[in-house]
Amino acid sequence: MPLTLTLTEGVLPKGKEKEAVAQITDAFLKNHGLTGNKVMTPNVTATVTVLPKSSTFSGGKEFSGAWIEWKVPSFALADRNVQKHFFADTTEIIHKLSGGVQPKENIYVNVVHAVNGGWNLDGIAMTNEELGDAISKG
Repeated sequence: MPLTLTLTEGVLPKGKEKEAVAQITDAFLKNHGLTGNKVMTPNVTATVTVLPKSSTFSGGKEFSGAWIEWKVPSFALADRNVQKHFFADTTEIIHKLSGGVQPKENIYVNVVHAVNGGWNLDGIAMTNEELGDAISKG
């Protein structure tokens, strides 16, 4: 389940990106009831991109933002209660790691869902049912 964390330079103190990824990953697993799951945990992956302020915009004007985007199977982050709690947790993680400087209204979280059968685990394309079976063994 790839996480893409994109930050304007200076949103987090240098070196806090790893901590952000670890905490966001933990929040994702916790909110899905999968903390410690041996199948799911190593399949939560992440990339971090830090961009200069001259490359991030709101309303067409330069600003400092944080974007947390997930690409997941259609059953992940689909429950409204999970969405509310996870988005709040993630926003709070970035806000706190910024030292309370990054405004919460400039922290954005979104989800992109894959079509059923369009997910790969261990080199095998899996349906939602097959993924659920694999995760339940972890």
